[in-house]
Amino acid sequence: MDPLNSTRAPTNQSDFSSTFTLQVLPPLYLVICVVGASLNGVAAWIFFRVPSDSGLVVYLKNMVVADLLMLATFPFKLMTQLGVGGWRLHVVICRYTAVLFYSSMYVGILFMGFISLERYVKIFRHTSSPSSSSSFCRSRCGVVSVLHLLQSVVFARVLAFFTWGFLLLCVLPNVVLTSQPANETNARHCMQLKTELGMQWHRASTFFSVSLFWATLVVLAYCYASIACRVYKSYRRVRTDNSDVCRKSNRSIFSILGVFFICFVPYHVCRIPYTLSQTQASGFSWDTRFLLFQLKEGTLFLSALNVCLDPIIYFLMCRIFRESLLRKLSGRERRRSLTTAQSLSHI
Repeated sequence: MDPLNSTRAPTNQSDFSSTFTLQVLPPLYLVICVVGASLNGVAAWIFFRVPSDSGLVVYLKNMVVADLLMLATFPFKLMTQLGVGGWRLHVVICRYTAVLFYSSMYVGILFMGFISLERYVKIFRHTSSPSSSSSFCRSRCGVVSVLHLLQSVVFARVLAFFTWGFLLLCVLPNVVLTSQPANETNARHCMQLKTELGMQWHRASTFFSVSLFWATLVVLAYCYASIACRVYKSYRRVRTDNSDVCRKSNRSIFSILGVFFICFVPYHVCRIPYTLSQTQASGFSWDTRFLLFQLKEGTLFLSALNVCLDPIIYFLMCRIFRESLLRKLSGRERRRSLTTAQSLSHI
């Protein structure tokens, strides 16, 4: 028997629940909630004890905040999947926590784009030759000289402020316009709680958010390809010092690309057809809508997995974070060894 179809309710044409959504996903969300809270708790504890002395640290700190906000929505999703809280909890999710989840996700995505551009600028400022005279090189150097503002702490803070503010303005109508009177019948289906304008705004904001994601992915891919090309050229020229810098940034950008392809690409491939199936349900059969819902829930879990993978990016990319973490771990290990030695000396 197909596990997706085993709990279908043919008499309820709005019920898309299945064994996958009711029994498989809840324990998986519980695992990433516990692991993500632990990892991001440590990341926040380290990051907010070090000064914001570079644009990179500012962007990474904002990513930690976005991950913590996303993590705060997981318990609500878990409770609804486990059937706890009743229909009123579904209303809270539709109006508030789902909006917080998606806005946090896209804030994190945008900051990954800013980080990749900042790394790109750093590499090309370190490795550009003053004697390069080709028009292409001069134009690229001109772009890099403009983008070097991304490395400024003041500019990074201003950019972070406007990023949060802009996305807040984009998603706030999704809260305000989810204002239809709720009851036990419609509370489990967020689109039924939206006004007509709310449905149109939801569709428009979805298209905009998906466009932001694909634009960011293009930026990441370009930065990664450019840095990889620079690494290759550095090795050919036997410039060991620059090769080291390039190799570290290459590894960092690759980690971001890996997170993007694992966590976000599958979800954004299916988000547009899923949104259309919500706002134009008459154009989709029940079976198609059911399948799109299962795909959306599965790929959304991959997006949520981002909270467990981002700390890997922090460790690979940020020297201050890496050194602080290793110093804390080594200090704890030394204290444990000293305590053990003292205990043995009294035997």
